[in-house]
Amino acid sequence: MRSDERVKISKRMSLALRHAPERFGLRLDRAGWVDVTDLLTALELTRDQLDEVVATNDKQRFALSADGDRIRANQGHSIAVELDLAVAVPPAVLFHGTVAMVLPAIMNEGLRPMRRHDVHLSASTETARRVGARRVRRSSLRSRPRGCTPTATPSASARTASG
Repeated sequence: MRSDERVKISKRMSLALRHAPERFGLRLDRAGWVDVTDLLTALELTRDQLDEVVATNDKQRFALSADGDRIRANQGHSIAVELDLAVAVPPAVLFHGTVAMVLPAIMNEGLRPMRRHDVHLSASTETARRVGARRVRRSSLRSRPRGCTPTATPSASARTASG
């Protein structure tokens, strides 16, 4: 499959699994999982197409269940889901990819999830830059997560997730 086809399918999968499952006639469970067969039917995909998109996605956006029968998005939801991610001690420094035009607001108000449930923080500048690269004039911020411990209330900076 061509790269542009994978990107197009990935975007449709993201819309269906992260933002608007009802638009595709899908019902996610509380943890964001849906039957693979339902997703394939809703998006008119083959299993081979789905497997290729999941396997080659550089941001690891999607996860298949151990038996391969269910799928969900790993992060970035604008709908309510409980991902039940393990609490972990964050690295000493984390990075946030963003666009240059919002830097003044971030510096003034701090990082906020906006229309998402969590702020996306990355352990590497490369990942943060990829996140910020979706738009023109990208930037990345360096952050030292203070007060995050394994017993702290989980937040985006204290939970393990891809990215």
